[in-house]
Amino acid sequence: MKSSADRRWLIVVGTIIVQMGLGTIYTWSLFNQPLVDHFGWKLNSVAFTFSITSLALALATLFAGKLQEKWGIRRLIACAGFVLGIGLIISSQASSLWMLYILAGVVVGAADGTAYITSLSNLIKWFPERKGLISGISVGAYGTGSLLFKFINGSLIQSVGVTQTFFFWGLIVMIMVVGGSFLVREAKITKGNQTVGGSIQKDFSVKEMLKTKEAYLLFVIFFTACMSGLYLIGIVKDIGVRLAGLDIATASNAVALVAIFNTSGRIILGALSDKVGRLRVVSGALLVTAAAVTVLSFVHVTYGVFFASVAAIAFCFGGNITIFPAIVADFFGLKNQSKNYGIIYQGFGIGAISGSFIASSLGGFIPTFKLIAVLSIVSVLIAMLIKSPGNGKIKMKEKRNHGEVRSLSPESKVS
Repeated sequence: MKSSADRRWLIVVGTIIVQMGLGTIYTWSLFNQPLVDHFGWKLNSVAFTFSITSLALALATLFAGKLQEKWGIRRLIACAGFVLGIGLIISSQASSLWMLYILAGVVVGAADGTAYITSLSNLIKWFPERKGLISGISVGAYGTGSLLFKFINGSLIQSVGVTQTFFFWGLIVMIMVVGGSFLVREAKITKGNQTVGGSIQKDFSVKEMLKTKEAYLLFVIFFTACMSGLYLIGIVKDIGVRLAGLDIATASNAVALVAIFNTSGRIILGALSDKVGRLRVVSGALLVTAAAVTVLSFVHVTYGVFFASVAAIAFCFGGNITIFPAIVADFFGLKNQSKNYGIIYQGFGIGAISGSFIASSLGGFIPTFKLIAVLSIVSVLIAMLIKSPGNGKIKMKEKRNHGEVRSLSPESKVS
């Protein structure tokens, strides 16, 4: 039989494969113009598909934990991978925007979100002593899938056309996610508490978590981090053209830059958070984000300023969304991680659609950047002051005195 350590690292490999397949949905921008050219639809209408995908992804995380309890992690991920693949494959036959919205938007987004949050949360449970690093590896794989498939899907669109690309994309993703699920094993929390910072941390239910002010404060921070990053990702090429005066080809290079720094931020800041503290890293990342959008708002934007600012925002966004699953686990325990993080994760879905609405209301890039800077500073202050819920911590010494201390090593916590 394989040792516990070997089994854990096989689960890492399986989760990486799953996450890479799931991350391919972030190549959607490649499909916008080809679909416009093929069907004659409006660009904004086609691009709206990805907003639906992002919202469906976030909403699915609310229910994924319950499904995991009924079906088990492996069956749930395999089913989600199958539905995700079928949604993309049938999208190759879509002849109307409504079909595209339902298939590539709702179906694909819901399947992606279900597999994303459950596989990520499960992996964190397997490595309670390295939450930041493991979260970085998992979410980094998600970003790597996006980066690799920019070339794969781009090549397919050129060679077989945009509609047939959906077919091959769906087939590849189905194989990756379903195949990766066979290496995944469910982590079962056998004790009600985990160790955090020399004390024992209570496992909060969703209802208990929602009674704490910390849940809402974390939501505000996460919303701010997501809105700033997702808004930039959606308009990065336009910023280069309009603010920096770059030609379209040069500004388009920023798309690859965002993917690279977004992915590297996930791994680097995730690992760093294990060593220096998660909220410290989040505070630093939000400060850098505030500085970058302030520069874009008030400084003459040159080629260098544009790429440096974009790289900084993408790096910090990647790091923040990586660290938050570990923060939620630190604050509210591992047992209900999928369900608790699913609540906080709604900041991603709301952030995905808020940026464009805010920009329309305020009148463009610059006012939106200024608002993001203000929200980032507010979130920094919250991150500096917020503490893990006090009633969830019981001092180790007190527990020992009552004879209630249990072994909380990875081997005893998961099976």
